[in-house]
Amino acid sequence: MGRRLRVLDVALGDGAQALRLARGGHQVTGLESDPGRLAAFTSALETEPEGIRARFRALAGSGQDTGAHFLPGTFDLVLCHGVLDRAKDPDSTLAGLARVLDSGGLLSLVIPNAAARAMRPGLAGDWRAARAALVAQPEESDRFLRLEALTSFLARIGVPMECWYGVGVFAAGGSHGAAGAALWQEQAAGAADEATAEAAAAVEELACRMDPYRGVAPSLHLFGVRG
Repeated sequence: MGRRLRVLDVALGDGAQALRLARGGHQVTGLESDPGRLAAFTSALETEPEGIRARFRALAGSGQDTGAHFLPGTFDLVLCHGVLDRAKDPDSTLAGLARVLDSGGLLSLVIPNAAARAMRPGLAGDWRAARAALVAQPEESDRFLRLEALTSFLARIGVPMECWYGVGVFAAGGSHGAAGAALWQEQAAGAADEATAEAAAAVEELACRMDPYRGVAPSLHLFGVRG
């Protein structure tokens, strides 16, 4: 990123990714609906240098509250990671996120990959769970956890998908995060053999971009661009 961006992070959690962006010089706003998490993050923010605190706002709210807080076109980048599968109304949440993006702005989504739910239990030898995932009837809430439906909806709300990746193709338990390579790098960082960790990260980076591997990852990372 060659310029300072206006960033919205929906569902701050521990605030790690938002703080990285603020430390990098970007203007960051975080939404968090859990009062305990919000209080803990606000307290932790007080330990940051004044310049970083000045670039960060933490607000109480969820992805469905963007209309109450922000004007259209307020942000250059919106992060919505691990949120849609818990949203009461994914349609309005996504439409609200698209609304607050400025022209040319980037929407970053991380979702569980509903189409590949049988993969992890199957690879682990949990045949009961794998079979249950294979024969389960799709739920309405799964609609936005499938690549085809989400691609179509993003186009309709003016944020057509630019590209997508798998997250945690080979990383055990890799169900959340940003790009698959970054997640794998974090998991491999504690490996005794640094060369092995680097090799693992390189393989994950290749796999998260390639078919058919990215399609069976436990999570997907999608990027849409505001037209």
